[in-house]
Amino acid sequence: MAYSVSNLTNVYNFYMTTYAPKSSTPYDSHKKSELRSVYNSIVKLNKESPLYILDTSRASREFAVNMKENARELRNTIASLGGLDEEELLNKKVAYSSNPDIATAEFVGALQEGDELPSYEIEVNSLATAQVNAGKYLPSDEPVALPPDTYSFDINIDDLNYEFQFSIKPTDTNRDVQERLSRLITNANIGIRAQVVPGEDNTSYLRMESSTTGRKDGRDYIYRVSDHRTSKTSGTVDYFGLDHVATEASNASYIVNGEERTSTSNRFNLDRIYEIELTGVSSEEGETASIGLKTDVESLTENVNTLVRGFNSFLQAVAEYTDNQPKSNQLFHEMSGVARVFAKELTSVGLNLNLDGTLEVDDETLKQSAMSEDAAEAFSPLKSFTNAVLRKSNQVSLNPMNYVNNIIVAYKNPGKNFASPYITSAYSGMMFNSYC
Repeated sequence: MAYSVSNLTNVYNFYMTTYAPKSSTPYDSHKKSELRSVYNSIVKLNKESPLYILDTSRASREFAVNMKENARELRNTIASLGGLDEEELLNKKVAYSSNPDIATAEFVGALQEGDELPSYEIEVNSLATAQVNAGKYLPSDEPVALPPDTYSFDINIDDLNYEFQFSIKPTDTNRDVQERLSRLITNANIGIRAQVVPGEDNTSYLRMESSTTGRKDGRDYIYRVSDHRTSKTSGTVDYFGLDHVATEASNASYIVNGEERTSTSNRFNLDRIYEIELTGVSSEEGETASIGLKTDVESLTENVNTLVRGFNSFLQAVAEYTDNQPKSNQLFHEMSGVARVFAKELTSVGLNLNLDGTLEVDDETLKQSAMSEDAAEAFSPLKSFTNAVLRKSNQVSLNPMNYVNNIIVAYKNPGKNFASPYITSAYSGMMFNSYC
């Protein structure tokens, strides 16, 4: 198989899709000052770090990648609750939808004190759909009716052309080749998922579906499959029916405050105020979803619940490695220890510390604390706790190798050493080891 992506992209996609969270948020982009701060932190860390014999096993690579990415996920969760400034933490406004069966909303705008946001009524006529190609039903166990050879076909998507090459052997059945093509297309990460679908009478066909939806630039397709000008033997597109479009892509159609609109995706930005996701079609004409902001108390309650879910999720990710990564226990106790330091103050506002180190929200106590006259003072320890968790997640993200089972060889001479790039570079280097 050959397709136009670099080795670097392959490595990144492999580790990110296999071992780490898959979210991407606006908080993954950074200012120059933030990048400079990270650089200075790396220099300082390398300068003071002892020399190690690194454990470069596959299990250690997976652990390091997973911890770094889960720490990044936790940091982004905290950032999404109002920002990384202590004054803004947990102050994020939360949107509501009166009818989540047809639309949900997330507040993404900026709100100054005294501002009044417009209200929206959304009616959904149709959802954006993906392109689906459905191949021919073929007898699964019968030999492929094509001569043994090296074949290829092209997929054009997003103005890029990808060529897939594969071989057909004399012993291959139709199902064998369908499975092979399914893996090739899906694992290429070009925006198409493929799978073999069984039919009646021991038949099967290859189904392909685009990851994106809608028609862009007036096109009536998202991708095209052909082997007219491919470099190897042609014939597989017609034989397996790879070019047969079963469902054409379509745009979403909806009405906002009486104005008809369309979108290539079911998720879109509404006037730079709300991020809207269409989830269903209005069951009858005039059925709408009202979009607006929740009250301050409701917003605070949801923000705290989001923080607790992110904190617990990180601890659970670390706990999965306690059997094969000895130092994962150290990381678990360090992070859960942050909660233990603030346990008394957290309990007073409705966050109870469980025996396993996770947190549990008492919604009734939380709401009462939020509505009390001294709410700002009561929630001050919670902001301090959040800041402590943020600092710890930044440390883990900066140097996940600190929690891999390494052997210290020698300590550097304090005050008389130089910055070395090799300590944190080991993390990225391990990703490529035994791959290229």
